[in-house]
Amino acid sequence: MHVTPPRSMLRASRLLTPVLAAAIAASATVAVLAAPATSARGTAAQLPLAAAAATKLQFAVFNPFSGGEAAYGPEKLAGCQAAATLIDKAGGVNGHQVYCKGYDDRDDPVDAVPAARQMLATASNLVGVIGPTSDSGAATAPIINAAHVTFFSDSGEKALNRTHFRYFWRIVPPDIDAGLAMALWAKHAGYKKIGLVFGNDVSEQGNVPAMVKGYTALGGKIVINQRVNLDAPSYETEVEAMLAAHPQAIFTEMDPQSAATYFSELRSLHGPIPIIGTGNTLSSQWLNAVSQAVGVATFKRKFVGVQPYVPGTGPAWRAYYDSLRANARHIRDVAQYFQDPYAQAVYDSVNLMALAMEAAHSIKPVRYNSWVSSVVGKRKGAVVVHTFAAGKAALVAGRRIDYIGTVADIVFDRWHNSPGAFEAVRFVPSRNGQLNLPLITIFSTAQVAALSRKAGV
Repeated sequence: MHVTPPRSMLRASRLLTPVLAAAIAASATVAVLAAPATSARGTAAQLPLAAAAATKLQFAVFNPFSGGEAAYGPEKLAGCQAAATLIDKAGGVNGHQVYCKGYDDRDDPVDAVPAARQMLATASNLVGVIGPTSDSGAATAPIINAAHVTFFSDSGEKALNRTHFRYFWRIVPPDIDAGLAMALWAKHAGYKKIGLVFGNDVSEQGNVPAMVKGYTALGGKIVINQRVNLDAPSYETEVEAMLAAHPQAIFTEMDPQSAATYFSELRSLHGPIPIIGTGNTLSSQWLNAVSQAVGVATFKRKFVGVQPYVPGTGPAWRAYYDSLRANARHIRDVAQYFQDPYAQAVYDSVNLMALAMEAAHSIKPVRYNSWVSSVVGKRKGAVVVHTFAAGKAALVAGRRIDYIGTVADIVFDRWHNSPGAFEAVRFVPSRNGQLNLPLITIFSTAQVAALSRKAGV
């Protein structure tokens, strides 16, 4: 019998072990399960999906497996594998088993374009894509959409908030909402003057405009807004400018090495200032690097992170958790993903695509894509289900379903986005090396939406 880990003891960690991450980065593509050696190959537009029932269907994870955000790929593969295992256990999708395979977008929008095209041209029996992320979203989302492949993106880019891409779906909140949630936390904590220090790449800058507008609308003052070059040997000039502005706290997102350098120099020149990090700072790599740089005890007192909220309990989470544990041989340090909101979003995304295939009686994206929204949402006579197996059984019985997964209610708008709540968490180091991120408070979807209206974003 499994014992459910306490929510306060296992919060989101967005990094695989350095050994495995390095091994993954050495390859352009990574498979959690090996692709069938006899699988036919073809372009996304000409997939041999009418093959025998034994044909395995592929969910591609198009994410960074190298570069500064190399942790994202293994994280998304973990969520995909958890879903794939349970789908196969329930008899597969329309008689087909499934597997997950990773494709490296190289954490670069330029390199991601040929990588996306190569994925679409070579992937065997491709039925859905997890990705792209923020850095490559603008460049590659049009390519995947043009190939008529359903994709669930975790890109927070504003351009996707009201996109007309038919095959695009998103169940993680956009960067705008993340920025507003950070503003709500600063107001909640009583800060009246905030400084910003963010890296200069696309993903790290995505939160900033809404953050600034939201915090200002709440009566706060942005005293300095720094956009820094990453991987600099020193940030002493920028730190001195920050100190001269006298902020009460600092909003931030930078890569782990840059953040460790910046906040180490800040402590040396002045002493610690409270840090409010985005969801991307809640990785073991980032937290370990920065806490060591400023002192673990100090960092524990001064740091708060804000990320998408997931309940971390209930029947959907239990199924996800048990599946991850069952895949411990395939997923190194699997415990780091038990409460990871991004891995859980991938798990739900794969389930949604699989259930849509069942509802449409087709494994072809051009046919099942329009059915995605039909398997979620409160409808008359709809049966609430929390797993693929339960949803499949209800659909076979001719029932409508409302899938409520690990990220709780999923309600798509006309642009295929589903908003969500946020949580503020603290960092508490544990004796066994596993991150503890205890919950402080939750900001509801309604609170974020209200601030959005007030701030005009």
